[in-house]
Amino acid sequence: MNTSPSPDPTNHLAKETSPYLLQHAHNPVDWYPWGEQAFDKAKTENKPIFLSIGYSTCHWCHVMERESFENPVIAKKLNAHFVSIKVDREERPDVDKIYMSFVQAITVSGGWPMSVWLTPDLKPFFGGTYFPPEDLLGRPGFSTILEHIATLWTNEQEKLLSQSDTFIKHLRHFTTIASSSTLPDPDLLNTAYTALSHTYDASSGGFGDGPKFPLPANLFFLTRYYAHQDSATPEAQQTLEQILFTLRKMAQGGIHDILGGGFHRYSVDRYWHVPHFEKMLYDQAQLALAYLDAFQITQEAFYADIVHRILGYVQRDLQHEAGGFYAAEDADSLPTPDAIKKAEGAFYVWTEQEITALLGATNAALFNYHYDVRPKGNVANNPHEEFTGKNILIQRHSLAKTAQAFQRTEAAASTLLQENLKNLFNHRAQRPRPHRDDKILTAWNGLMLSAFARAAAVLDAPDYRRTATRAATFLYENLYRPQTGTLLRSYRKRPSTIAGFLSDYALLIQGLLDLYETTFDLRWLQWALELQNQQDHRFLDREGGGYYDTTANAIDLLLRLKDSDDGALPSPNSIAALNLLRLAHITDNQTFRQQAKATLQTFSQKLNQLPRALPYMLVALDLYHRKPLQIVLAGKRDDSRTHTLVREIHRRFLPHKILLLIDDPKPWETLAPAMPFLPFVKPLNGKPTAYVCQDYTCQLPTNDPHTLSQLLKPSVPQ
Repeated sequence: MNTSPSPDPTNHLAKETSPYLLQHAHNPVDWYPWGEQAFDKAKTENKPIFLSIGYSTCHWCHVMERESFENPVIAKKLNAHFVSIKVDREERPDVDKIYMSFVQAITVSGGWPMSVWLTPDLKPFFGGTYFPPEDLLGRPGFSTILEHIATLWTNEQEKLLSQSDTFIKHLRHFTTIASSSTLPDPDLLNTAYTALSHTYDASSGGFGDGPKFPLPANLFFLTRYYAHQDSATPEAQQTLEQILFTLRKMAQGGIHDILGGGFHRYSVDRYWHVPHFEKMLYDQAQLALAYLDAFQITQEAFYADIVHRILGYVQRDLQHEAGGFYAAEDADSLPTPDAIKKAEGAFYVWTEQEITALLGATNAALFNYHYDVRPKGNVANNPHEEFTGKNILIQRHSLAKTAQAFQRTEAAASTLLQENLKNLFNHRAQRPRPHRDDKILTAWNGLMLSAFARAAAVLDAPDYRRTATRAATFLYENLYRPQTGTLLRSYRKRPSTIAGFLSDYALLIQGLLDLYETTFDLRWLQWALELQNQQDHRFLDREGGGYYDTTANAIDLLLRLKDSDDGALPSPNSIAALNLLRLAHITDNQTFRQQAKATLQTFSQKLNQLPRALPYMLVALDLYHRKPLQIVLAGKRDDSRTHTLVREIHRRFLPHKILLLIDDPKPWETLAPAMPFLPFVKPLNGKPTAYVCQDYTCQLPTNDPHTLSQLLKPSVPQ
């Protein structure tokens, strides 16, 4: 799809920057962006609004565009009877959240494209997701629905208006969160783990049946739950097995791009074999963090290798030249340069004949055995017949079994497989690439900032440190207005005019705290504190606790919501609670701790009723009830001896640690004037020195890496 405006635009989307909106700029539908121009038109002409919400790399959004929005007959009906509005859900998650809540309430499901009909004052009265253009199997198609709603609006408008009022009352009721004066008991973590374990797939890893999502929030909870157990117990070993087996099965499956790195959105089956092929930035960030945790726990190179592959893909294909990260890559692409119709997964799938021609019969035999390449294709469940005769690479056999089957050493088999993967990767690079959504979203960049920062520290990788620093610099220079403390939501060729949401502030603060613990550059910690103050000013509910997703002055929204569930993205309230607790331990500012407590109390009822829905907040609850390690280094950042101590710390899985470096006490006197041990943190004998503390009580300081290792050892599973 062409995302570049033509000299003769056909509707009101042509001046937008969102790739999704630009994809629809030349539809015969008279689309408007979300805003006053469309709202005024609906009121003036007394027409209902047809609201269509999707995103640039959404497969079924493309399908509905081809079938309905490019159809001149359907477009004529839309233009005659409705004011049509397009929204990119990634630019306006606030709008998406409100109307998705409505669609889920009336249909018990949700997804994109989302189709909602509104009154001129933005109240919904009917909705759904994808609709086929014409009636199908006894169900009305999009064209029939348009005719029916247009007739109802003409003949029974008062009934629709009354219906919309009722829906809004119900939505307000169901989205209102009642705060509690008590905190959930820490034992709730055991309850949540038990519930999650009951859904564990012991044969394929992951949780639940197909379609199967990676759900990194669950892995984040599990690694931290494991970290606070006695690692010798059967319960701890079971937890660790669930984590590691899931990560291994995902890495070996078709959901993982074995050639180019990175992970697809989800698999349609329970085996991680057949993916939905789009790649989202937020998945790359969170899965990189999950594999980093596994590497720290096990020290197995396999997990570090997957991190390198994920981050290598992001650097190669999703990074802006100035440092920010793009949002996603599409599932669909042209099968050949001269094709006119895109197909899902075309960039990634192979025929057995292609592979044999590229690798030669001998090499292909070993490769095909290892990665399950078959003459008639390896996709058994193929309802849309898109993968007939095609193969999706999945590691079917272990390296040892492959080597044995072909009478080679494991080293020789590994070398050959790597050479063949490189050969196929280079050949694949000549294919038409999937569309890339090249907007840069602040929240998602905050997640990716955490991934690169933590990978730089754990893997001792200066290149990742530079990437993280460039990304943070890009965000500061392009998406932050220091005069007003305002974050902007997105950037594409230029900053958008959309103000940031709670998720943008919370996830960027988290990324900056991780970047500080990697670089020890105080400007990142100072910016995190500035953003926290702005987040409190703009989103904090000082009476009810927790944070609203939007500011109070958002006049184009029917509801002001507080997001709590951890889904594909973490709940910003969960991340806010974690950030507040980290900042409280860094600065000894008890206001941060009280706000974290109020946030946990706000969602106490939800935590008790459905803890599995809030795994990140469970981790925040755990941190609230614990006394984390506070590790303070006294020394120069660029001293190699300091670096040795830092490496000793970062190689260990210490999920609730606070790591500070004080090379000049003066800035800290402003940042954390109440920190009790600040006056005593000094290098011993002129050497970089580590102070390992808990609840502000410190062990004897040391500048010996081995002694430091012993001080940290009891706090980690062995």
